[in-house]
Amino acid sequence: MGKYEVKATKTGFTFNLKAGNNEVIGVSEVYSAEASCKNGIESVKKNAPIANIEDQTVEGFEKATNPKFEIYVDKAGEFRFRLKAKNGEPILASEGYKTKAGCKNGIESVKKNADSEVVKVEE
Repeated sequence: MGKYEVKATKTGFTFNLKAGNNEVIGVSEVYSAEASCKNGIESVKKNAPIANIEDQTVEGFEKATNPKFEIYVDKAGEFRFRLKAKNGEPILASEGYKTKAGCKNGIESVKKNADSEVVKVEE
């Protein structure tokens, strides 16, 4: 089972979702308060399992309704995804993947690990 790691930063709080093998599969934005950060985690738990997938790398792609995972290509030519909540706010972003298949596996991993425990990490 994976875990959410909540960390205090200089500017607020962030969380990483890690798979059972301790690989980071998603990172959050910076939240101003720890409570907001934990709300972000609850949003991932609620939205990831039911999220649609919108593949923006396909020409003329079909827009999916929120919540959704958006697959896109970054400036470095790598595949990434972001999870958007029902209100369209981004709540989780991936690192870059060399292949679209790898990116899709990352999405499956988020869905599988969405219900993980939350741990606070001290720096």
